[in-house]
Amino acid sequence: MNEQERPYTVVVGVSATSKSPTALRWGQSLARSNGGRLVAVRVHPGPSTEVASGPPSPAAQAAEHSREEQRAALARDVAEVLGEDHGAETIVIHGSKRRGLINASHDADVLVIDAPRAPSMSPLLAQRIVYAAMCPVVVMPPAISGLPESSLTRSARAVGRAALRSAGTSGRAGFRPPYDPDRD
Repeated sequence: MNEQERPYTVVVGVSATSKSPTALRWGQSLARSNGGRLVAVRVHPGPSTEVASGPPSPAAQAAEHSREEQRAALARDVAEVLGEDHGAETIVIHGSKRRGLINASHDADVLVIDAPRAPSMSPLLAQRIVYAAMCPVVVMPPAISGLPESSLTRSARAVGRAALRSAGTSGRAGFRPPYDPDRD
């Protein structure tokens, strides 16, 4: 199939925690406006499916059962966000998030992802995907997604306010700024 025959494809990385509602809705709208298809992808850590001869081991059977559960969970999450008649394809990829999303971008016209919100995630995940992806990447920042700020962001803002207050009152013995009920 050449470029002319391939339908316009929007791939959306779907988080298992947030379900990426804004990214899914935006991707669905983009796919529909271009007469294309929407592919919802979830990257799950773990090895990819191995090919082995002989009967499957109990560990392989458990892994396949887990993969089926992950596929079903992704399908439920997409249906919860977009409705039952969403028409999106759902794919679970095993491996690292960065590598999985980059691989998914190979057959995409646009890749849509959420900005990482947890401090435990690589803070450069989105940036690394942008530089390595094979298509344009749209990153949904938390302000657009409507998700609450992380505790790290709230803490940083509080420290910044305290530093500003401290700098503004330093060297002024007994000076207290007027009370502002909206500040804290």
